[in-house]
Amino acid sequence: MKHSTFQRIWLPGFLLQSVIIGGGYATGRELVEFFLKSGPAGGLLGMLVATILFSIVSALCFELARLTRSYNYRRFFHQLLGRGWFAYELAYFMLGLLVLAVVGAAAGELVSEHLGLHKTLGTFTLMALIGLLVFFGSSLIERVLAGWSFLLYGTYAVFVACYLWLYGNDLLTNLDLEPVGEQWFKSGLMYFGYNIAVIPVVLFCVRHMSSRRDAFTAGLLAGPLIMTPALMFFLAMAASYPAILNSTVPADFMMQRLDLPLLKVVFYVVVFGTFVETGAAFIHAVNERIDEVLREKGRVLPQWQRPLVAVVALFAALLLAVKFGLIDLIAKGYGTLTWAFVILFAIPLCTIGARRIWRNKKSGNEHVESTL
Repeated sequence: MKHSTFQRIWLPGFLLQSVIIGGGYATGRELVEFFLKSGPAGGLLGMLVATILFSIVSALCFELARLTRSYNYRRFFHQLLGRGWFAYELAYFMLGLLVLAVVGAAAGELVSEHLGLHKTLGTFTLMALIGLLVFFGSSLIERVLAGWSFLLYGTYAVFVACYLWLYGNDLLTNLDLEPVGEQWFKSGLMYFGYNIAVIPVVLFCVRHMSSRRDAFTAGLLAGPLIMTPALMFFLAMAASYPAILNSTVPADFMMQRLDLPLLKVVFYVVVFGTFVETGAAFIHAVNERIDEVLREKGRVLPQWQRPLVAVVALFAALLLAVKFGLIDLIAKGYGTLTWAFVILFAIPLCTIGARRIWRNKKSGNEHVESTL
């Protein structure tokens, strides 16, 4: 079966961007916690660090997955970690609940703040849409995530252009006068560290790749594709530095200053859609993992059970969201898991994984079996 250039090269980066943007990224809260606290110039340096690391790790991950035909995270980490693969799975489940809690909390805040409805309604609407999306599986998820990415880019571009049209001089002043914070490299590393966990979530699209060149090109493009919306949003937020640092939802702070009702409606519809995308991608990866185990036993995961996984996971995440809130979930929860994924994924991939890739130097359609 012949796959298009978009499927082979561009799709993985767009899927990753859709998953990573999530609740904290889309509201601007993650960008404040990980980048803007280092100052406008320091934040840009931290984002450059994250972009480079995303590209390198994505390229290695895609190629190792292609060589070993590891199209879900369970098989991939069997290849990378051998008997220690389950350690990643435990960390992944913890991150999945945390991410779902963040998008659930953010969805509730959005509905409560802008529609005057109870927060629970926003969360339940999110659950219903995620359940509907995961019911139809990989093909629909690929199309929805990729299509929504283009809508997201367009909306962010208009939003940032309008904001910088009014407050661009403040951005230039802040970039020129504010000192570079000392933590920019660590912040870039930490942002990369917990977000790399989502790279194996999109391995189902690696089956479109036919060569090493495809995998490396797609991986190198993934970093800029992931971080471009973040950069756009960051530049707009930096124009309001340091006042925006204390805002729970920085996007709200900026929208109030813009006072453009139509743009506000479109922006939050798109943001809510990203919450759905993020949750659906994580839960789809879990469903694929369950389905693989069942297939090994001669069974399959019934289609109607896929949304049930979403419901159970989202209810558990909702308890976290209610207990801790959006700011604490992002500031404390993500930072705690960062080093786990660096140790369990990034370091083994750049050593064991890179060695296996190097040993198999040809770039055609070849595959290798596990050597672990």
